[in-house]
Amino acid sequence: MFTLIKREIRDHIVYFIVAAVLSAIFIFISIFVISQYESSQRSNYRGIDSGMFTVGVGVPTVAIIIIGFCGLGTSQMYLDRTRKISAFLSTLAVSRDRILLARIITGILVILTLLMPLTIAIMTLFRLYAPPVLFNPGMVFEIFTAAFLMAFACYCIGLQTGWNSGKVAPTLGGIILTCVFVPLIFIKGFGAEIVVILVLFIIASLIRIRHTFMTTSL
Repeated sequence: MFTLIKREIRDHIVYFIVAAVLSAIFIFISIFVISQYESSQRSNYRGIDSGMFTVGVGVPTVAIIIIGFCGLGTSQMYLDRTRKISAFLSTLAVSRDRILLARIITGILVILTLLMPLTIAIMTLFRLYAPPVLFNPGMVFEIFTAAFLMAFACYCIGLQTGWNSGKVAPTLGGIILTCVFVPLIFIKGFGAEIVVILVLFIIASLIRIRHTFMTTSL
């Protein structure tokens, strides 16, 4: 399994690099936005302006998550189909379940590469600049959970789209589902409702992905 994961990481190392760079950029933006607001409001500082912080960091992060991780899943499956990677690995007595699991673990690692440093940085900034009464670690955890699930859901859409890239209907369906996540997040927010919706969607997607991957001829 470890060898399969290493192979997936090597084949998609560019996504790890991009995720790390984007995380660093978003951290810099967070520091810049908060420091600018703090300095301009020093005489009457009431905490971090959530609207400004959302526009400066939240909106770009959501866009990157939706587009980037859908692209990662699509890339993994499309390369598999075109290069016959799974067909080759199957000749080495590697089960399809292990191949798919290694692929999904790699996707999760990319997601964590983007979100973990950013989450830690945001929690640190809130501790430093937000008044104690406004600092809520639980809220940061809820946002991280929702962002992770949203990224993983988009990644699952990408897996399905990439494996069915030669078919028009599944591809269009994947694009439509990806677009649905944008208004869904802004309407529902990062609360329990969106978490339940995303978890159910992810479970259904993983079941469908496994069934399709296991039954399709390589």
